[in-house]
Amino acid sequence: MNRFVLGALAALFLAGIGMFWWQSRAAVERAAPPQAAPAAAMPEDLPSADPAEMIGPDLPQATEQSREQRRFGRLDRDRDGKISRVEMLAVRAAAFRKLDKDGNNLLTFEEWAVRTVDKFAAADANHDRWLSPQEFRSTAPKPAKAKPRCICAPARHKGAAAKPDADEPESDEGGS
Repeated sequence: MNRFVLGALAALFLAGIGMFWWQSRAAVERAAPPQAAPAAAMPEDLPSADPAEMIGPDLPQATEQSREQRRFGRLDRDRDGKISRVEMLAVRAAAFRKLDKDGNNLLTFEEWAVRTVDKFAAADANHDRWLSPQEFRSTAPKPAKAKPRCICAPARHKGAAAKPDADEPESDEGGS
């Protein structure tokens, strides 16, 4: 009996929704609303299309100090403001693992990293086994020498490519 009552109520409910939907007064948009007329742009407000007049801002320059701070930050893994010997050798340890392909550890780490150990010892001026930012600056790599500019062969003009060189004999393909 309950099923019949619930079924009848559900049918009435669905019929009511159908009637409401069928008789709804909601207007359906037939087209997009009209756009507001854009304000007329003044010619002096428009940018110039002449690239000769266009000058962009200068590119930011990195200072030596910011480069040094980035370099220090890459090695200071625990961000305590000091570089320990272990932190400085971490880069070498990863490279050592790459060199020791078979994993038999025949290449000893101290022999391989002697340059870094010596570099750390030379930079640690107060021998406290930590590098301060000032001590770390002494480990900066020397600037690379400027590469010489390319000396390219002079470009040929379009007309020169069509004319044969005087040194080359002209070919007679006509078969005379």
